[in-house]
Amino acid sequence: MSYALHEGITWPGDLPDKELREHFAFLGRLRVLEVGDELGEYCGKVLAGLGADVVRVEPPGGAKTRTYGPFLDDEPHPDRSLHFWHHNLGKRSIVLDLDSETDQERFRTLAAQADVVLDSTPRNHLLERGLGYDALRQVRPDLIHARISPFGDIGPWRDYEGSDLVHLALGGVMMNCGYDPDPANGYDTPPIAPQMWQAYYIAGEMAAMSILAALTYRLHTGRGQALSTSVHQAVSQNTETDLPDWIYLKQVHRRVTCRHSTTSARSPSIAQTKDGRYVLPYRTYVRSQGDEWDATVELLRTYGFEADLDDPKYATDYRNSDEARDRLAHQVNLLLGQTLFERDVWRDAQALNLPWTPVRRPEENATDEHWLQRGAFFDVHHPELDRTFLYTGGKWVTEEFEWPRGPRPPLVGEHTDEIEAEWNRGRPQQRPAYTSPRNETTVTSPHGKPFALSGVRVVDMSWMLASAGAGRFLAASGADVIKVEHISRPDRMRFSPLGACPPGGRAERDAAVDALPTPVYTGDDGSPNRSGSFMEINSGKRSLSLNLKHPESRKILEDLIRDADMVLEGFSPGTMTRMGLGYDRLRELNPRIIYVQQSGLGERGSYGKVRTFGPSAQAISGISDMSGLPAPFPPAGIGYSYLDWFGAYNMSTAILAALYRRDVTGLGCHIDASQGETGLYLTGTAILDKTANGRDWARYGNASPYKKAAPHGAFPTRGDDRWLALASFTDAHWYGVTDVLGIEELRDDHRFTRLVDRIENADALHGYLAEVTRNWDGFELMHELQARGVPAGVCQTAEDRHESDPQLDALGWQVELEQSELGRWPVKEHPTWFSETPTYIGGRYGRSGPSYGEDTDQVLKELAGLDAARIAELRADGAL
Repeated sequence: MSYALHEGITWPGDLPDKELREHFAFLGRLRVLEVGDELGEYCGKVLAGLGADVVRVEPPGGAKTRTYGPFLDDEPHPDRSLHFWHHNLGKRSIVLDLDSETDQERFRTLAAQADVVLDSTPRNHLLERGLGYDALRQVRPDLIHARISPFGDIGPWRDYEGSDLVHLALGGVMMNCGYDPDPANGYDTPPIAPQMWQAYYIAGEMAAMSILAALTYRLHTGRGQALSTSVHQAVSQNTETDLPDWIYLKQVHRRVTCRHSTTSARSPSIAQTKDGRYVLPYRTYVRSQGDEWDATVELLRTYGFEADLDDPKYATDYRNSDEARDRLAHQVNLLLGQTLFERDVWRDAQALNLPWTPVRRPEENATDEHWLQRGAFFDVHHPELDRTFLYTGGKWVTEEFEWPRGPRPPLVGEHTDEIEAEWNRGRPQQRPAYTSPRNETTVTSPHGKPFALSGVRVVDMSWMLASAGAGRFLAASGADVIKVEHISRPDRMRFSPLGACPPGGRAERDAAVDALPTPVYTGDDGSPNRSGSFMEINSGKRSLSLNLKHPESRKILEDLIRDADMVLEGFSPGTMTRMGLGYDRLRELNPRIIYVQQSGLGERGSYGKVRTFGPSAQAISGISDMSGLPAPFPPAGIGYSYLDWFGAYNMSTAILAALYRRDVTGLGCHIDASQGETGLYLTGTAILDKTANGRDWARYGNASPYKKAAPHGAFPTRGDDRWLALASFTDAHWYGVTDVLGIEELRDDHRFTRLVDRIENADALHGYLAEVTRNWDGFELMHELQARGVPAGVCQTAEDRHESDPQLDALGWQVELEQSELGRWPVKEHPTWFSETPTYIGGRYGRSGPSYGEDTDQVLKELAGLDAARIAELRADGAL
């Protein structure tokens, strides 16, 4: 049998494997119809990068996002927006006026030929034009209709106005990001929003992985469905440790400069070099990651900066005191303060296994040999300009094919005739689904509907959040995710002091005093099962204890891989090969295996051995420098392991793209993903601004230089360290602000009459507003402004989101799950609603994360065919 891949090309009859790989991307031949604004553009960009034919439906004159800067040569024009370029690489454009009945019919005709409609229009916008999901599935019954909306389509805030700033505020990100408190432990600077559209990137990545799961389900069942992703819910789930610290310990996080927010503001910060640049001498909070003290002193000794740190008292527990840590940090600051940034002291630190990295500007990565080796950047030619520009490239590396390098972003309506002629010829020949030799029994979720991935089995050798978090979504979609670990080298998140569950459970937690300076419970009793953070990250999985240094355990693992769909791992680069389980060996065991690895900076390339954690990957990728007030302030960074979370999302997208491709072709693959590339992919507009306009990145705080707005920022409200984010893009927004605050006289002030005037005089305007807003309750002010259609939102804490956010409650953002040792606690649900295959974060086993080795006997009996006597022998022999 053969079938068409593209017109005139069939497989497998007349294509050699190499040509097949080049012509058949992850989503080859799938059609996506994208309509809306910036909420959906990133998701469409991801799908286009995976090989889908993404058609951007634009109104006459072009999409609104074509008016967002920066612009080529600083010349505003719909075809010169670098924002639009970055987010629409690889797409095609068609112009339709959806207020016209004729064009509504043209849209309906296109939807009949589409696989996915990606909709980020306002609520009911398409429905009111006869183009809602129920209408479109009449012409395309297996259509996947994926909506991305500010707050979701249900709940009391469903019609509230959002913006990137407002979502980062309400979602808790801003209250984790900013600068150290002053000496009195108060804040004299506001919380800071990470720059360049991060709220929409978070939601867009989670929508993309959801679409991939829905496509896989459709491939096997022929059933389409509606999806709905809330930006507010997606962002609210992204802040790492502040939420479990509040849920389990009633602890409040503090903002600190360019590192993890924490319950205490005391921890090492970035250090300034002689020439005014910055290095992050990062020290992880995770226990048992090696003795970084001795390695740091050795580095200082190399440069003659060890001072008195060889004193015997530092060989005792005294080294863990605040006084000792401050002394060590002082010497590090002295060393870096007397060296140039380009001296790359961080490389000497890495040679001693210290996770130090430079705090780079985003454009500095564009010439880094490591990233060039990995295809993280590539040139794209614009024929109408006869110029070539550098774009961020692939999200990961695979030997199968290169990431698509175009076509360049479309001109307004450039492909209108071409698309209609091509799509109206009918749908491409449907590809048969590969049938697994396993018996794929459909598993039903507690919602009474099937899981999307109920036939999938995963061998999960993930490590920490950045890789373990990927399997979390697979389990929530019904996959059987088996976490393989051994107590000789367990996942260190099991011992994280953050979000550690107190022995007395909820009763002890509820009796705790808010905002204690130290945790109620530190998790230092040695149990691998007390970390609420670990259980959250690994909810729905099973735990299998295997000592992979034992030959019998290795044999068991290989037997599991023979019948698995995929292997995930987050070890240091090269670990699996050294274990004899590199991709070549995995393919011998299972020719159709999907092997996805994730490390800090990737295995291929010159940085393969560089050690990173989320904050250090953020620093080197440019993400940390893209958050903070303008110079002379230093970078504020993102106050949690953002690239741990986003790395997990990216890894999940890679896994699901590979699974869809495997289920179409029967071909497995190897993907080498990294946190660093995940960060680079989010810096694309800054990269284009450098290559197109020669402009270095510069921080802009909470302003909005590219989607013009003023006022725009975080304003103080009543209470200690309470803030409101406000985004005024139009005159109507400005009139709403002045009406609510009772400052109508400012409308007549010549400095604030027009938007361009308000932008020019933003500092004075913000000063006036701050004096008024500080007398308001933040939530009252937010609701008053939203009632006038003004985008506004409180900078919410973890307590706000968990205890009193009615919109998150309406969306069911947390689910109560049992854990064998910790009892019943809330766990964050996936932020995309599925009409046919709803996720359940407890997975097929209906529980939170597994205790160490909790399912060893069950897995060995069920999947390895071992009886109780043989399991007992293996345990006695140290294999388990």
